[in-house]
Amino acid sequence: MSVTLKDIAKKLNVSVSTVSRVVNNKKYVSPKTREKVLKALEEYNYTPNQVARSLKNKSTNTVGIVIPDITEDFFSYIIKGIDHVLVKNGYSIILCDTNESAEREELYLNLLVEKQVDGLILATVSKDHKLIKNIMKRGISVIFIDNLPKLKNSYDSVIIDNAKASYIAVEHLIELGHRNIGIITGKQDETTGYERLIGYKRALIENNIEIDENLITVGDFKEKSGYNNMKLLLEKNKNMTAVFVASSKMTFGAIKAIKEKGLRIPEDIALVGFDVHDPSGLITPSITTIIQPEENIGKAAAELMLKRLSEKGEKYHQKIVLEPQLLIRDSCGANKYKK
Repeated sequence: MSVTLKDIAKKLNVSVSTVSRVVNNKKYVSPKTREKVLKALEEYNYTPNQVARSLKNKSTNTVGIVIPDITEDFFSYIIKGIDHVLVKNGYSIILCDTNESAEREELYLNLLVEKQVDGLILATVSKDHKLIKNIMKRGISVIFIDNLPKLKNSYDSVIIDNAKASYIAVEHLIELGHRNIGIITGKQDETTGYERLIGYKRALIENNIEIDENLITVGDFKEKSGYNNMKLLLEKNKNMTAVFVASSKMTFGAIKAIKEKGLRIPEDIALVGFDVHDPSGLITPSITTIIQPEENIGKAAAELMLKRLSEKGEKYHQKIVLEPQLLIRDSCGANKYKK
């Protein structure tokens, strides 16, 4: 049977409130008594009842993180940034991977609410946000990263400017002399995929290049869709000289399709990817890519969460937009095409 504070207090002939003050590291306990209580707590291997404590303090010092794919470098770096900030401030994280499933997202959100997390950092894949709205109505802080929900009410988010990221990538290819530029973008019912297509089109329009629907394909951010869409682009567009691929996994799938076709990068087709990390430097040719400040996204989300958890009264939601960067490597053929 587990030992209670009352049992320890009785053994030491002190009050239960004295033992409780030691457990919760409160003042007004003499050093001698504190040492005696701590020794007894260790002897009996006492573990505080976290549920009871959370009900009393209205805090569990935990934050739930829900992401669609932990194998994506993008999310791994974000988690690192979140953890770096929260741990320093006495919080722990509970990480859930939905595997791009709205059903699993709902399951995990319900679980985290039951666990009484203080807040949620969420990259949602759901199209039905009734649960999220109910969670927010309960006063639980929610911060969105990556894909944003379609909610009428304002909410907190930390993202990059996806349209600008795509614009930068495509404009770079245009500056290198390309005009027949394909795109493999993401799901159009997700803000990331939709906005990256908007940026692609804007770059073409502002450079007086006609939009050709045959050069536009939509994937699901996974490698197989990058592979299949690249094959489709190559079959339909014999004059295509460049392609922008709007996710890391789709980039790798596209490269596979290009090489299977016997084409060379960048000699036959220039390529710009998105979020392609290569710390080992083994990918040949090295991939020109849009880079998101992933760790900074995580840190900003965590800092905003701490701010929300410390606030009292009415809260004003904030949208933090960080800047993307273009990392120029070999796959775009910059040296070959640069004027």
